[in-house]
Amino acid sequence: MTSTDVTKEAEDSGPGGYAAARLRLLTEGTRSGPPRRTALAELTDGWLAGLFDAGAAGLDGVALVAVGGYGRGELSPRSDLDLLLLHDGGDPRAVAALADRLWYPVWDLGLALDHSVRTPAEARRTAGEDLKVQLGLLDARHLAGDLELAARLRAAVLADWREQAPERLPELRELCAERAARQGELQFLLEPDLKEARGGLRDATALRAVAASWLADAPREGLADARRRLLDVRDALHLTTGRATDRLALQEQDQVAAELGLLDADTLLRQVYEAARVIAYASDVTWREVGRVLRSRAVRPRLRTLARERGDFLRRAVTGDGRAPGGGKPAAERSPLAEGVVEQDGEVVLARAARPERDPVLALRAAAAAAQGGLPLSPHAVRRLAATARPLPTPWPAEAREQLVTLLGSGRPTVEVWEALEAEGLITRLLPDWERVRCRPQRNAVHVWTVDRHLIETAVRAAAFTRRVSRPDLLLVAALLHDIGKGWPGDHSVAGEIIARDVAARIGFDHADVAVVATLVRHHLLLVETATRRDLDDPDTVRSVAEAVGTQGTLELLHALTEADALATGPAAWSSWRALLVADLVARVSAVLSGEAPADPEDAAPTAEQERLAIEAFRTGGPVLALRAQAESAAEETAGEPEPLGVELLIAVPEQPGVLPAVAGVLAVHRLTVRTAELRSLPLPDGVDGSVLLLDWRVAAEYGSLPQAARLRADLVRALDGTLDIAARLAERDAAYPRRRGVVAPPPRVTVAAAASRLATVIEVRAQDAPGLLFRIGRALEGAGVQVRSAHVSTLGANAVDAFYVTGAEGAPLPGKEAESVARSLEETLRA
Repeated sequence: MTSTDVTKEAEDSGPGGYAAARLRLLTEGTRSGPPRRTALAELTDGWLAGLFDAGAAGLDGVALVAVGGYGRGELSPRSDLDLLLLHDGGDPRAVAALADRLWYPVWDLGLALDHSVRTPAEARRTAGEDLKVQLGLLDARHLAGDLELAARLRAAVLADWREQAPERLPELRELCAERAARQGELQFLLEPDLKEARGGLRDATALRAVAASWLADAPREGLADARRRLLDVRDALHLTTGRATDRLALQEQDQVAAELGLLDADTLLRQVYEAARVIAYASDVTWREVGRVLRSRAVRPRLRTLARERGDFLRRAVTGDGRAPGGGKPAAERSPLAEGVVEQDGEVVLARAARPERDPVLALRAAAAAAQGGLPLSPHAVRRLAATARPLPTPWPAEAREQLVTLLGSGRPTVEVWEALEAEGLITRLLPDWERVRCRPQRNAVHVWTVDRHLIETAVRAAAFTRRVSRPDLLLVAALLHDIGKGWPGDHSVAGEIIARDVAARIGFDHADVAVVATLVRHHLLLVETATRRDLDDPDTVRSVAEAVGTQGTLELLHALTEADALATGPAAWSSWRALLVADLVARVSAVLSGEAPADPEDAAPTAEQERLAIEAFRTGGPVLALRAQAESAAEETAGEPEPLGVELLIAVPEQPGVLPAVAGVLAVHRLTVRTAELRSLPLPDGVDGSVLLLDWRVAAEYGSLPQAARLRADLVRALDGTLDIAARLAERDAAYPRRRGVVAPPPRVTVAAAASRLATVIEVRAQDAPGLLFRIGRALEGAGVQVRSAHVSTLGANAVDAFYVTGAEGAPLPGKEAESVARSLEETLRA
């Protein structure tokens, strides 16, 4: 059945016929995308026209007009119907009766309706007062009634818009900016709002409004396809959820992907991101052009006044040196920036004599000049470079490599320039391996960017550290490539090492430099993972890092790359605490690389404070606590803003079963976050049986202030003697704060890190972070009959990544089979 047949059936059968025809249209498997939206709009047009004709018999000077998305014919399955009943000011009772005949059938079918009843004068006045109303009227479309009345309104609204554009376009731009700040960038969000986020359907509509003003126009390449793709995704979202929603929630992405015939949710997100990137870039270019046009219009009256006042100066508006009489630059002056590259009117453009077809380095030279000057690259220049530039030879000439390093080292302006190159496909032409990471989502709440944008953000962060290293060029290139392996299966660091080696050689680095870049990419997570998950007092820990890094120069570069990578990941990935741990590890590794042997922790004597607490615990027979603020450090500067480092919590208690889960449980009850935990047994004085267990923990308040040591001690005494039921207290709190519906965390995973230490067995736990997690782990390990020597706790977003150094009863590492059995038992406990 054709759309015309469906429309005719709906008109003949009234509301019931329309509902049935609508349902059949939405469930047809052969029709989707623009054809279905058009058919749905035509079906709705016919039904509403029938309602209008039946209700407006004998009534002149009225018209039914579709506005907004419905006016554009973009009806998704659950879209609102935006309608205006236009009248010439005739009988108000007859108009009101007609409105009732139109609105109530729509409501009866459960359709969302945005409606108004106005005269043309009222509509124009309301549009002048409310920008959103004016934008909706720009897409006004006649549905039924007086065609001339609707046409006059549309013509008047467009004329008003063009006349008021110099005042209204800045208002529209501000509206878009506020929405972007509120909703975020569509091209990076894991649960994006397809309509409201930056680069979404609202921005695409704003670009149509700018074009209607005749002041500027958006780059049209790919824009229509991007808009269509987002509309297709919204259609599928409406059909799978049965709701009028624009938010693409995680739990619905697989269904939406299946509805669209896509492989999986990642493929869906990548297509959404690509569309959003096109719209966002078009918005940036368009608003820049709007600003340029409005500035030039503001200058013209002043120039005319100057001409009248100076008379004959009008004939000499520009002097022989190319400057205006007043000393200012003429609007069209071109200032040289580099060979073949000039600045004109606030943009970087190609010089008239530039020949991209003869100069393969010109694209990188122009990009580097733009980033260095903090200027945008002209889209026309980029388009010309993409169309005519020669490919670079392999290996690249030295100038090309230097220009790439200059571009990467320019800081924040690099992002905008890189996006301009990507918009015309120049990045994948320069670096073919970039295609696999372009717009690739990262399903990890710690990451705030897609893979490709994260790589650029890391280079931006690394640019601030180039004064700290002897080879800033290697740092910047490694920053650009460190996650390049995420487009391939398996460990992205291993795959990335192979790709980075190839890319570094292709862009012209020598063999030794290629090896350094490959090492940095292979081990870009080594320092932070070791510092937060391994015992730095264990000599094997420091030796293994020193062997992997190899030289002091590589260690220096890896330290800077680690910090840049973490800062570019997101707020949860870096902190003053992590910076301190990494700096401590780097200092120890540097000492080993200089020929010093790492200290043996067994030889380390307890501090005076530790001895004092141990003696008091022996004397009193119970736990003794001390809270001490951790010293501030220059590492705060690397975290962006000051952050409290927490406190050191020292606990001494006569050795007995259940100490670890008891302490962890008490801290969880008091809402204290554990960052590290070290446990050490100190022998009692000669002649006294037993020992004192010393716990050295780093903790921070989840919120509020830290509890008093006396309260912690009292609860610890009760936890150790069994009068404080930690598990029940934590269960009560969990019940009071139910988890978010629809969020399914991946199951916990427990593994044994073979050969990580010769002094203990290292068990790694990866699980969803939750209050009391360390308590549950400690209780399970206690039940397995192992002793915990130290714990290294790290939380990344919603994920806990913890490492426990455990031994058997005699203080030796566990045999392989026993270690695996403990790991399996712990994993089963956490899954329960």
